[in-house]
Amino acid sequence: MASENVELVRSILAASARGDYSPVYSGETIDWAHPEIEFVIADGPHPGSWKGVAGMAEAMRDFLSAWEEYRVEAEEFRELDRERVLVFIRRDGRGKTSGLELGQVHAKGANLFHIRDGLVTRLVAYWHRERALADLGLPSETGSGLQ
Repeated sequence: MASENVELVRSILAASARGDYSPVYSGETIDWAHPEIEFVIADGPHPGSWKGVAGMAEAMRDFLSAWEEYRVEAEEFRELDRERVLVFIRRDGRGKTSGLELGQVHAKGANLFHIRDGLVTRLVAYWHRERALADLGLPSETGSGLQ
């Protein structure tokens, strides 16, 4: 049976699998996010760090503006400890300008959720799954470094 933290993360990612980012995109109060959440994009085309729900919304609007039909599907959930859940994800979508399909390049990433008292206090998005594993000191999936 999955823990409360894993179930919380599942519920958060269910909307993104449908391409529904409206709660995050709007910057309104989000029931799963701590008001001072730290949102980090660790690598990839738009790395950076933002503070608070409004900061996370700004980052998501900027990121999503480059994509059509952008979706994130969870492939695997790993509860690392009482406060962290690592999720292996697969991204899908098409670049608005390039028309490039995400499935053709770096579709496999990871999200790391830090949770305290039922709220996400920090969310780190990794474009490269191997970078997440390296940052966390976990064994590589491929044994060949970053992908």
